[in-house]
Amino acid sequence: MAVSNRKLCNRPFLEQIERVCKIHPEAVILREKDLTEEEYGTLAKEVMNICSRYQVSCILHNFWRTALELGCTSVHLPLPILQKIADEEKKKFTKIGISIHSVEEAKEAEQLGASYLTAGHIYATDCKRGLPPRGLGFLKEVCREVSIPVYGIGGIKFDEEQWNDMKKCGAVGGCVMSGMMEI
Repeated sequence: MAVSNRKLCNRPFLEQIERVCKIHPEAVILREKDLTEEEYGTLAKEVMNICSRYQVSCILHNFWRTALELGCTSVHLPLPILQKIADEEKKKFTKIGISIHSVEEAKEAEQLGASYLTAGHIYATDCKRGLPPRGLGFLKEVCREVSIPVYGIGGIKFDEEQWNDMKKCGAVGGCVMSGMMEI
């Protein structure tokens, strides 16, 4: 999966999203944490249109009410937000992804209705500079403890060995941010 970060782009952001969609990742997670909900909604409409043109799933991040208003039924959330969403609201989504950082969080997210998890950070990454990666052992443990799909995140590159190692741990794939924003 591709994860956005417009601050890493060397070209206009929407142009970069189009480049990403041309390689047909499983999905694009629109993760722009510094925007207000209104700004995010405006950007999300444009990104959803680009993703739709290339038949790439668009997953909106954090602002679940905005996702529903825009007709997007795929959302990626931090666990504390999922904990506060009522069950009747969760049912409006076909896909709910959750970022987790421990086995306990993974189990809780699954119990609360997550469809998939991103577990990380697996490898050293500039996004988490100074924090040691949790590593493949962590990824393997998470995959063993839950029955929903798990994606590795953090320091993931277009590196066949990395992807094979994650799959050996039981992950269904990985999430790439920096590499996707630089292609």
